[in-house]
Amino acid sequence: MTQTLYHYSYLQVLDFLTTIAFLINGVSEGNPLVNWAIQAFPTPLSGLLAVKVLAFGLGVYCWQTAKGQLLGRINIGFAALVAWNLMTLILKTAH
Repeated sequence: MTQTLYHYSYLQVLDFLTTIAFLINGVSEGNPLVNWAIQAFPTPLSGLLAVKVLAFGLGVYCWQTAKGQLLGRINIGFAALVAWNLMTLILKTAH
């Protein structure tokens, strides 16, 4: 189950990095919660970091409460999200 938390953490880092790339390239954030945090905090980076700290805390909670199956499903969703982010960035920079 520890491996699932490692995967989750890695996917959170990839999502963080692709979101930064979105912001640099003028692509708007699609998640309303993340978009709110980016707008509400003093800097977009601090808002994004706050969301990722919260997300990491939720991942640790799932891990500690033996909700590994849930965390595994979340990982599948985040893997798809990171792939989508990369595809969107490629399409954006290709134009």
